[in-house]
Amino acid sequence: MATIYEVSKLAGVSLATVSRVINNTAPVRASTKEKVEAAMQELGYRPNSVAQSLASNRSNSIGILVSELGGPFYGELLSRIESEFRAVGKHVIVAAGHSDAELERESIEFLRSRNCDALILHVESVSDDYLRGLADSGTPFVVINRHVAAVADRCITLDNELGGYLATHHLLERGHRSIAYVSGPMWKHDASERYKGHLRALKEFSLAEDKSLFFEGDFQETGGVHALHHFLDAKAKFTALVCANDEMASGAITVAHEVGLEVPAELAVVGFDNVNFSHYTYPKLTTVDYPIEAIGQMAARWVLKHVYQQPVPDLKAVFQPQLIPRDSA
Repeated sequence: MATIYEVSKLAGVSLATVSRVINNTAPVRASTKEKVEAAMQELGYRPNSVAQSLASNRSNSIGILVSELGGPFYGELLSRIESEFRAVGKHVIVAAGHSDAELERESIEFLRSRNCDALILHVESVSDDYLRGLADSGTPFVVINRHVAAVADRCITLDNELGGYLATHHLLERGHRSIAYVSGPMWKHDASERYKGHLRALKEFSLAEDKSLFFEGDFQETGGVHALHHFLDAKAKFTALVCANDEMASGAITVAHEVGLEVPAELAVVGFDNVNFSHYTYPKLTTVDYPIEAIGQMAARWVLKHVYQQPVPDLKAVFQPQLIPRDSA
């Protein structure tokens, strides 16, 4: 295996210059950098990542903690974050917290133990106090899909209340007055905020909350399946259904087809997230766009700016959802 000494000799430069090129620790003339890189390629030299970390005090790795590893929502999020970092020569380490406070804490400590330069956290269960303490410890991190007042400058989120409002308001404008609602787990901030938006839209049309038209789901397809069966078994009267994410909406539409309900003629359905499969349901799903790729990109840029001191476009903390009208409502 080639050594840094051989690279130095072939390129005709000092060891210090080769080190600066490899570790990007100081400016190097372009022509000199090209000679060093050409020598490295000719010799097949590969820098030692441990040595690089020691020299630069950086691991060039970023830890990402998400609730789950499956599903289109997290897939789009992780893909965008990874591509942003790979474009600048950095890599990611991914862990899952499964919406459990203890597992989230364990995962954060694992990522810290891997000497990640920063963390991107999609956490739902650890307390605000824990996140404040993490900030006080000096660990660089950014939180997505959650607003924590004590670390507000590290939070990137969506106006979920507005999203819930837009979904229900769309149906109300089309004449629906009996609207069933399938939430996510209500202890989750995004689920409760979306339901608040639903209630605000109802209030604008002088409609009261009807508990018989509410079902607490699980943000999975099964939640939509169980919800629609629940409403039908209870003989509830409704002409439209709002689901707090697209996966539950797809489950509900499947049940509607199975029991002979025509969507949207007999049951209008609106989802939330605008994940990739929402274009391919039958009928195509009317939904609320959650710009998860843009939020992932913004989280990556936060790290690039605050940790690696790289110039990035202006950072944005709160994203606005948009209604995406298609064929299901």
